[in-house]
Amino acid sequence: PYSSEEIVTRNFVLDEHPKGIINIVDATNIERNLYLTMQLMELDIPMVLALNMMDEVRENGGSILVNQMEVNIDADLSTIIARRQPTARDLRLLIAISKTIGNLERVGDEAARVARTVQRLINTGVSTRLRLPVSDLQFAAQLATASLRRALDAFARLDTQTAMEVIRADNEIDSEFDGLMRKLITYMMEDPRTISASIDLVFVAKAIERVGDHAKNLAEQVIYIVKGTDVRHNSPDAVESIIK
Repeated sequence: PYSSEEIVTRNFVLDEHPKGIINIVDATNIERNLYLTMQLMELDIPMVLALNMMDEVRENGGSILVNQMEVNIDADLSTIIARRQPTARDLRLLIAISKTIGNLERVGDEAARVARTVQRLINTGVSTRLRLPVSDLQFAAQLATASLRRALDAFARLDTQTAMEVIRADNEIDSEFDGLMRKLITYMMEDPRTISASIDLVFVAKAIERVGDHAKNLAEQVIYIVKGTDVRHNSPDAVESIIK
């Protein structure tokens, strides 16, 4: 059930359609708050996520370590396989979960890479007067995060049609990345002052493109679970013929 504060916030977001959301998450109750965060992300409103109460988490000996979560989940999966000896679809599900966790951990790495790059740009005081394709970068990021949300939804529902949509959407993300590279090269050639910032944006753009790749990998695992066929390294048309 929602608290009274959450009800007020939900009604405001749904009724007022804000242009952006600053989501301050209580790190001491991370599981519940991330569930609510996923619901907010479904609204497709730009959102800044901030962890609060991290000092209390550290004082209690806690931490939020994505890499350690991956290790713990893999250990649990190994235990289930050893004790239960699953076969057929159950075994495929466990294998797919293991690969999915690896992809999600790498998405976390890419997010950290973007954050470090943005922090460096802020610290160096990049001029807002410089001509840089920030809006294009934002659009590519929206495509990649939307694909990741759809891939996770497809995994939860074992929905091969949604998974197929994610696989096809990867081509659009790749095209946006290629377009960004061409623009950044042009800007650097026309104005040498943009070289340093443009190189940083290249790394951001590549990280975003990799998030799209990981979303595609998740979608391929959904098809593997349901159809029992490994569709990696196949064209979208070949994959679609498999799921029909």
